[in-house]
Parts: sequence; structure tokens; C-alpha cells
Amino acid sequence: MEEKQSELQKLRAIISTKTPEEISEFADRAKILMTYYRCAMLEIETKFKVLDEQFSLSHERNPIDSIKTRLKSIESIHEKLERRGLPMSVNSLENELNDIAGIRVICSFKDDIYMLADCLTNQDDVKLIAKKDYIKNPKPNGYRSLHLIVEIPIFLYNEKKFVKVEVQLRTIAMELWANLEHRMRYKKNLDENIHSKTADELQSCAEISALLDEKMQNIRNIIEVN
Repeated sequence: MEEKQSELQKLRAIISTKTPEEISEFADRAKILMTYYRCAMLEIETKFKVLDEQFSLSHERNPIDSIKTRLKSIESIHEKLERRGLPMSVNSLENELNDIAGIRVICSFKDDIYMLADCLTNQDDVKLIAKKDYIKNPKPNGYRSLHLIVEIPIFLYNEKKFVKVEVQLRTIAMELWANLEHRMRYKKNLDENIHSKTADELQSCAEISALLDEKMQNIRNIIEVN
């Protein structure tokens, strides 16, 4: 009950133009929708865990170092919809946003990223909606990761729902860089001079990180060949 009241208070602050009844109805419908996203996220996580286990049996190593999941908060959802000029509605949540449910797969080596992505998207109940390869084409700041938007069915007691999930795959080195970059610069109003200087340094660190991935990949290839 306290959790529901807290969500209602957040919604009242965000959707001040709606009546309390409309806010309550939206909260109830959004809660159901978020449950669907949570279930879809767990389905994708299970698929990756199965792939990791299978690969371990056949190759005596695990391609996945760790898996992280997250659901966007109501504040983050509102901020994104507002930036895109969209209303805060269940329709907007379901049809306009692809990253409410997110799963991040941290891999040991760069080749594992593409192997796992192919294994996931080749499954007959997984539909690939979009793909952005920031490993082959890094962002200007040096960010590297493979992003997929997939849609999968979840089976409820009386129906089947298709739900979108954002999947990010990256190496341990890419994850380390991204985490540190986020902690240092997220929502900080940096002076333009400092912003420019740190941008160059961070991009340099990203290049070093990419070089580390290449060297570790080469070492693994040598070991496996012999």
C-alpha cells in the first residue's frame, strides 16, 4: 500500500493536469504494463543464462561475465517522453518507448558479443526490431556497445503479449569505461573548457580500452588454437 501511494504521489507531481481518478487509473494500467516488461526482461535473462550454460558445457568456458537488468523509473520515463514531445500515457509507454525494460550482458571477449547476439536473435520466438553497433561504429565520445531492441512473447494465464526489451552487450573493458564516464560526467554542468579537455581524455581512454579488448582476444585465440 505504501509503495502504491508513493507511485501515486510521483504521478500527481508529473501529471498535474489530470484528475486524481485519472491518475489512479493510469497508475493501475501502468503497473500492469510494467509487470509485463519485468516478465519479458526475465525471459531474456533466462535465455542468456541457458546459452552461457550450454557454451560452458561445449567449450569449457563461460562467455558471459555478468548480467544486469533494469526497469526505467516513472521519472525517467516522463523525462524521455517530455523530451520527445509525447504525452504521459499508457499508449506512449507501450508504443513509443523501446527501452523501458533493459538487460545488459557483460562478456569476456568481443567475439562473444556477436556470437551471443546471433544466438539470441536466431531463436524463433525472438524478433529483432532494431540493431545499433557502437562497437564497429563508436559514439563520438568513445562509447562502445552493441544495442538490440527485441520483441518476445510472454504467456499470461489468459493471453499472450508481445513485449519489447532493450539488450546491450559489451565487454568487461567497455563496461568499466562506460561506468566511470557516467559517474564523472552524468548531469554535471561542466565548464566548456573542462568539458572539451575531459572529452579528449575519455576518448583516449576508450581507445586504450578497445586496444585491450583486441589484445585479450588475440591471446585467447592463440591459446584456443594450440
